[in-house]
Amino acid sequence: MASYGSYKKIVSGQIKDGTVPNLALASDAGLAYNVKYVYGQPQNCSPGCCCLWTVPTGVKRVTFEIWGSGGNGHGFCSCNRCHHYKGAGGGYYNSKTISVQAGWTYTVCASGVYRCCSRECQGCRGCSSYVNGCNLSNFCAIGGEQGQSETSWDRACYSYFSCCVAPVQNGGDFGMGNHTGSWGGSIFCHCNYKFTCTTNAPFLSGGSGAAENLVNCWVRCGCWHVPYGTGGQGGMTTYCGSGNCGQGGMGGGGLVKITYI
Repeated sequence: MASYGSYKKIVSGQIKDGTVPNLALASDAGLAYNVKYVYGQPQNCSPGCCCLWTVPTGVKRVTFEIWGSGGNGHGFCSCNRCHHYKGAGGGYYNSKTISVQAGWTYTVCASGVYRCCSRECQGCRGCSSYVNGCNLSNFCAIGGEQGQSETSWDRACYSYFSCCVAPVQNGGDFGMGNHTGSWGGSIFCHCNYKFTCTTNAPFLSGGSGAAENLVNCWVRCGCWHVPYGTGGQGGMTTYCGSGNCGQGGMGGGGLVKITYI
């Protein structure tokens, strides 16, 4: 193994005059690396955030990473029957790295959330985030699957989770989701096991979906604000004949990350 002393060294006398210009030693001579985030307020009825971003001077490459909004939580199908539940899914992720030129502009939209709580069996799917501009085509990240409740006696309780989508789906280099929204499994749990699980968006560390197992609850509404890209909380009950209906909460808004160099 080579030692440190075996590496080639240079001394000041070997540097010819004029080969290192003053501009190369300026304080701003390094790479124009930076990161910018675009997002709306984390609250109910958030409209998200759209803006026009201009490529700064000296920038040659940009990576866009985008997340869709989480789906709405479910409400109740009936005010007088017990249910089983499928939690709302987190928003999907998509990324794209492109060559750019200074002065090019891009329309950047971090999606908002559905504008009201869900009172029906099925919530609403999350909205899509997107970026439009040169060297991009149909680039977006779709919203998460909606929550759903059921009063059926012959429907399986659990829903499938998945983590991968086609690498070039929705105009990106690499995308990922975490919830297909499909009922699955073979265990039936009507009025026996009150469990649901929302999911967060891939790679976001601001929070995670919540697994909920109610033991004894008359009516629980989904009323919490959830982190960016996370599926909304659903309404739940452990009783039949309660006479009250719970509503599902809104998912977390979308997010866009711009890394440029």
